[in-house]
Amino acid sequence: MEWLRNLNEAINYIEEHLTGEIDLNKLGKIAGCSGFHFQRIFSYMAGLPLSEYIRRRKMTRAALELQNGEKVLDVAIKYGYDSPTAFNRAFQSIHGFAPSFAKLEGVALKAFPPISFKMTIKGEAEMNYRIEKKEAFRIIGVCGHYLVENEENFEQIPQLWQKAAMEGTIPPILSLMNRHPFGLLGVSTYIGGENFDYYIAVASDQQAPDGMQEYIVPECTWAVFECIGPLPHAMQSLQKRIITEWLPTSGYEYADAPDIEVYSDGNQQAEDYRSEVWLPIIKK
Repeated sequence: MEWLRNLNEAINYIEEHLTGEIDLNKLGKIAGCSGFHFQRIFSYMAGLPLSEYIRRRKMTRAALELQNGEKVLDVAIKYGYDSPTAFNRAFQSIHGFAPSFAKLEGVALKAFPPISFKMTIKGEAEMNYRIEKKEAFRIIGVCGHYLVENEENFEQIPQLWQKAAMEGTIPPILSLMNRHPFGLLGVSTYIGGENFDYYIAVASDQQAPDGMQEYIVPECTWAVFECIGPLPHAMQSLQKRIITEWLPTSGYEYADAPDIEVYSDGNQQAEDYRSEVWLPIIKK
């Protein structure tokens, strides 16, 4: 299948560039999406952030070279570390000891082989969705700026939600809502380079108050998936199934537009809580 073949070619690109620059945008181009969306696809399919996978592969190869007699400093430079201290920290995070110990006979090292993506047909449960073409619309809310390649953004985005809740920002945002899609929105938008923005916002044509930002979501076709269940588990589970089960066989691929989550009013911990995932798509 072309989609899986492209993903595996992206993995091959990573292998070929472990000692050089790994261009996230190049990875996305190989996989048939943006670099930002490739990172999200990878994390859902592999179960770990892309940057962590790359670090594991580098330290696997580094350990083998150290066992073969290479000097620690030479290996550190080869795999892109500016100082022995930084290399030591990365190596120890994977293997549990300093690089110099890798040279000792009988030492137990860890190996992380390259990932290979394969298709598994599960069909464990139905997924309710609709295809919706929507003109550009404006959102207003609060915004956080994050690094695409930094896995800490998986922790920082929940912190943005916590901050908005603690500071009482969400009710004023909701008061601005007067356009579809109705609900509190979580919008991830790639802004180019190494950065992306995440908005907690609503669709609105009102003026943005002081302290809030606005963004125009571009015209796009969306696959809108119904999510039922308590958050965040239900949403995370659905997003993984969309990427690993629906997208590969859908005849669509990721479009260059934001990912959107739509949260309705109600108890987010309830078993019948309803939300939506809006996936930007384009025909292959």
